[in-house]
Amino acid sequence: MQKAKVGVLISGRGSNMAALLYAAKAESCPYEIVMVAANDPDAAGLTLAAAEGIRTFGQSHKGYKRAEFDRIIDAKLRAAGAQYVALAGYMRLLSPEFVSGWEGRMLNIHPSLLPKYKGLDTHQRAIDAGDSHAGCSVHIVTAELDDGPVLGQTAVAILPGDTADSLAARILIAEHQLYSRTLADFVTRERQPDWLLNKVRESALALPQADEIVSHGMPCFGIVKGKKFAYFTRDHHGDGIIALLVKTTAPEEQASLIEADPARYYRPAYFGNEWVGIRLDLGDTDWDHVAQRLRESWRQVAPRKLLGLMDIADEF
Repeated sequence: MQKAKVGVLISGRGSNMAALLYAAKAESCPYEIVMVAANDPDAAGLTLAAAEGIRTFGQSHKGYKRAEFDRIIDAKLRAAGAQYVALAGYMRLLSPEFVSGWEGRMLNIHPSLLPKYKGLDTHQRAIDAGDSHAGCSVHIVTAELDDGPVLGQTAVAILPGDTADSLAARILIAEHQLYSRTLADFVTRERQPDWLLNKVRESALALPQADEIVSHGMPCFGIVKGKKFAYFTRDHHGDGIIALLVKTTAPEEQASLIEADPARYYRPAYFGNEWVGIRLDLGDTDWDHVAQRLRESWRQVAPRKLLGLMDIADEF
C-alpha cells in the first residue's frame, strides 16, 4: 500500500501530532508523517518528532509578514513531499495564499462541536452556556476560521463541577482518537466507491438532459429516455475494479488509450470495442480528464438538435 504523505504544523507540545505519528506506525495506516514544522523553534513537539526520525523545521514567525512566513513553511512542506497538511495546535492564522495552495488537502482539529464555539476559549464557553456536551471536530481548512466542512466529531459529556481545564483534559483524549481515524479516512477517500461515484455523478449529471438509472446492476448515465453514455462499475463480474466506462469514437481510440496507459485503461468485458474502461481506484485520478471523457461520450449519443444547442452555448 502506497501511503499518503502528511506534513503536520504545530506550535507547542504537539500532543495531537504525536497521536497522528504513533497511529502512522501501524502497518495498516494509510498515511505517514513526512515533516513536522513549527512557528516556534523551541516547540516541544519538534524534539519528539526528531527523536522518532521525522524531518522537522522550526522557525519563529516574528519579523515576517504573514504571507512571507507562510511561503517559507509551504516550501518546506513541499520539499518533504507532503501531499496533505494536518494542523495540530498550530496557533497562527494562515494567509489566503497558503490556504488556497492546500485547498481540499488541509485538515484541522478544533476543540468544540462545530459550528458551535469557533475560535478560542471553547471549553469555558460550552460550560457557561449550560451545554450537556462539548467535544471536538475535524474539518477541512478554508479561508474562514474554523468554518470548513466537518469530517468527524466526538461528543464529550460535561460533568458537574467541570472547569475549563478538567473538560479540556478529557476532550484532548477524544481529539487523539478522532484525528488519526478521520485523517486515515480522508486520505483514502479517493479509493472509496461511494466517493468516486459521487465525483462521477457530479460531472455526468451536469451535462444537458442527463439522468441516472441502474442498468446491468450498475449506476449508469444517459440522455433522458435515450441512449447511455457512461457506466460506473465496482467489482463487476468479480474483477475487483472501480472504474468508469465511456464510449469511444472508434475501436482505434480504445486500442490507443489502452496502449498508452494499460494500468488505467482497459477493454470492459461484454461491452465490445466501442467502450473503454477508466480505472478510478488508483488514487491519482485526473478529474478534469474524466469530465472531458464523459462529455465526449455524451456527444456520441446526444440527439443532433441537442448537440447544436450545446455547441451554440459553448461559443459563449
